[in-house]
Amino acid sequence: MKLQAPSLLTVLIFLFLSFQTSTSLLTRGSSLSVEDNSHVLTSPDKTFTCGFYSIGDENAYWFSVWFTNSSNRTVVWMANRDRPVNGQGSRVSLRRNGAMVLTDVDGTVIWMTNTTSADRAELLDSGNLVLKDLQGKILWQSFNFPTDTLLPNQNLTKNTKLISKLGSGNFGSGFYTFYFDNDNVLRLIYDGPDTSSVYWPNPDWDVFQNGRTKYNSSRIAVLDDMGSFLSSDIFQFSAIDMGFGIKRRLTMDYDGNLRLYSLNGNGSWMISYEALRQQCNVHGICGNNGICVYTQEPKCSCPPGYEVMEPGNWNKGCKPKFNRTCSKQVKFIELPHVDFYGNDLNFSRYTSKDSCMKLCLDDCRCEAFSYRITGKGRCYTKSVLFNGLNTPNFPGSIYLKLPLNVEASEPTSLVGTDLVCPSSVTKVVKGTSSMYDTAVKRIRWAYLYSFAIAIGAIEVIFFVAGDGDEEETELKRFVRVVKTKIQCEEDSWIEDVADPRMNGKFSKNQVATLVRIGISCVEGDRSKRPTMDSVVQTLLECEAESEVVRPNKR
Repeated sequence: MKLQAPSLLTVLIFLFLSFQTSTSLLTRGSSLSVEDNSHVLTSPDKTFTCGFYSIGDENAYWFSVWFTNSSNRTVVWMANRDRPVNGQGSRVSLRRNGAMVLTDVDGTVIWMTNTTSADRAELLDSGNLVLKDLQGKILWQSFNFPTDTLLPNQNLTKNTKLISKLGSGNFGSGFYTFYFDNDNVLRLIYDGPDTSSVYWPNPDWDVFQNGRTKYNSSRIAVLDDMGSFLSSDIFQFSAIDMGFGIKRRLTMDYDGNLRLYSLNGNGSWMISYEALRQQCNVHGICGNNGICVYTQEPKCSCPPGYEVMEPGNWNKGCKPKFNRTCSKQVKFIELPHVDFYGNDLNFSRYTSKDSCMKLCLDDCRCEAFSYRITGKGRCYTKSVLFNGLNTPNFPGSIYLKLPLNVEASEPTSLVGTDLVCPSSVTKVVKGTSSMYDTAVKRIRWAYLYSFAIAIGAIEVIFFVAGDGDEEETELKRFVRVVKTKIQCEEDSWIEDVADPRMNGKFSKNQVATLVRIGISCVEGDRSKRPTMDSVVQTLLECEAESEVVRPNKR
């Protein structure tokens, strides 16, 4: 019998289906090669891509999932974050036994799933990489093994945690973790080489003072499609641009802050929430012996008698210029409004400064003492200088114990050095909650009403001006220029827009926040405009910025 040649249409359909299969799923017995850039899985809606990820010319590759259309292909999951593979000969395979396996150039197994009957791997529109059996049942999913990022509808549970990367371009497991603690409360912790320290929510307050509960043992939290986050410990927040249709990610950043990001149309990321308004409240940010100095942006400084361990890397902190001994031939140098959190050898109330000094002098382990000038004579002797913080609101001083031959002036003013910027993202109004705010706030209503009126005025002017391109109004020109400067991370515009009658006596951060609120309220896309509740919350936090004082309770 003579076989009839297949029609052109049949061939095209076959090729189309083959292409679709090769790009949307990986079948049993097939593999992806590190050397072929086309060997990737793509979610049906093209939002996510899965394959081998690399940076620049480095011969290091990670099997990852990333946002397809974001700047620099933002990674949301990695299989081998601490063990990158070679750029030649490495591959990920769905073996005949149903396990997905990542092998290096020499055949060494770097990572594998514990599945035995997987028929195919698929990348879903949610960014979840899943292994399914013949019936379509999910046997394994990347959502159960997060790295530093939580995606919408991905549960954070008692068995999962977000761990920051080490730094920009360094995907290895870092020092900061977002997790459920044993008391069922969500926390942020610095877990460094030498010490661990919880810093959020406010470690000076108990569970209920922080607005949490420890009585729900389900330990589950989720970010929904609207941009709202809800946890079983009753912690919750919403994105400043809350609404459907926006791609988001919640990331444990390597600078120790937890941030929610929203993807803009140009592929850049906008911060729509962050857990800590004051970066200096992050523990370990300036390393051992380092002090975080409150300025317009957080800066790190070494105390007198100390020097930077590794210039440009504040994670290493500061090292002493002297050898520590048990000699009593020492002096104490005062650092006003400075505290080192934790590591207390001794705590005493109603103690004189001289008595506190003697406690430190008589203890070889004591490196400094903290004395509070609040009328209660609080004395803390310190065994380790860690989590240093310099803020004008702190009602006390640290007294460093230094050898007599170490030169240091008194009183000492700290001049900080810039921290490395965590990422090149556009910073706008952040829907945050200050973890050091008191439960009952004193509100200056005139302040709130004034800016509510200002925001309303901006909206009215935009409405009257219309959307035509014939003539650019002065206000539209202002918004356009400020947006450009914000995207370029410039801050020169802040002084330009402030009332000159204030003679420079204002908080740049507050001015920037208020202007950004106004701009966000007149977004052309109404779905991207903040709710009035979130605006008021941000104004309250902005108002309270200069009033936040760390509690005396340890």
